[in-house]
Amino acid sequence: MIQHTLISAPILRSKIRSLEIRFAGNKNLKIYGLLQCRSGKRMKRKNRVFFATEQEALQNNFRPCGHCMKNEYKKWKEKHMSSKG
Repeated sequence: MIQHTLISAPILRSKIRSLEIRFAGNKNLKIYGLLQCRSGKRMKRKNRVFFATEQEALQNNFRPCGHCMKNEYKKWKEKHMSSKG
């Protein structure tokens, strides 16, 4: 997980081009999504973190975005709702 405030713009662009960064998340809401997500683009830079993989985001206890990752969110929600009881 890479915090947006700790990475320069040129390095960030390089990591996105080389696919080292493929997802962005909101560290306060614990939601991750695609880099081009409209919801994600509106978040404050200080709250944004980046992930290389979905697995990395999930390991950090983030959930998929309900806007740009509808199928993944549905699966996540079903799994977490059934485990509650």
